[in-house]
Amino acid sequence: MTARLDHRTALVTGAGSGIGRAIADRFVAEGARVVYADRDAVAAGTAAAAAGALALPLTVDIADEASVEAGFAALSAQAWTPDVVVANAGVQLFGHDAAVADLSLETWNRTVAVNLTGTFLTVKHAVRAMLAAGGGGSIIATGSPTGLNGEGADFAAYSSTKGGIHALVRATAMAYARDGIRVNTVVPGYTETGLVQAISGDPEARAAIVARTPLGRPGTPDDVTGIMVYLASAESSYATGAEFRVDGGMTSL
Repeated sequence: MTARLDHRTALVTGAGSGIGRAIADRFVAEGARVVYADRDAVAAGTAAAAAGALALPLTVDIADEASVEAGFAALSAQAWTPDVVVANAGVQLFGHDAAVADLSLETWNRTVAVNLTGTFLTVKHAVRAMLAAGGGGSIIATGSPTGLNGEGADFAAYSSTKGGIHALVRATAMAYARDGIRVNTVVPGYTETGLVQAISGDPEARAAIVARTPLGRPGTPDDVTGIMVYLASAESSYATGAEFRVDGGMTSL
């Protein structure tokens, strides 16, 4: 495998498991130093230890600005300021999220706090760190088809936060383009991780969502790592403010 990310330092949130860990592991394989950031300290430490010398664990709660700010400060003090940041961490509260008339304010607030506010805080402090370093950088957010089409009819909170992330990315990309900071969104489709056990463990629900995917299969975490490497590397130097859909064709229907 070529080392497309040599001399880069990346931070990936939600890197203790699922899509986040797959992205972080691929970045290490491509030669980057990678911060495995997660609210779960054990998961972050385990994943980083397995990745080897190029990996550093970081415990951070993205919904808490003091935690995010402290995390970036700690990285700066260790000369690990990232020039690539993947804002990937999020929640989907199966069994609680619902169509809007049935959605509780508590579930709405919990989802917004992590998905939208957490992404905002990650992006905010990533931009500040990149501006201070003066070398530009690449920020990548994880979106969702639910923010683009009718996939999320029964997940009003989750869908709203993902739509907000897409808008945040566009606004941030325009605001900091002249500073050399590129900001893009990757949109995975239905991807089988621990986050979606409520679907993957229900044969009927799983079959229904796969049937709505033109490529005819669920996604895997590894399906999105290639586009993440592209956006993290100099190969994508003219890409900003864009959505890169890796969803098996789901949003093309």
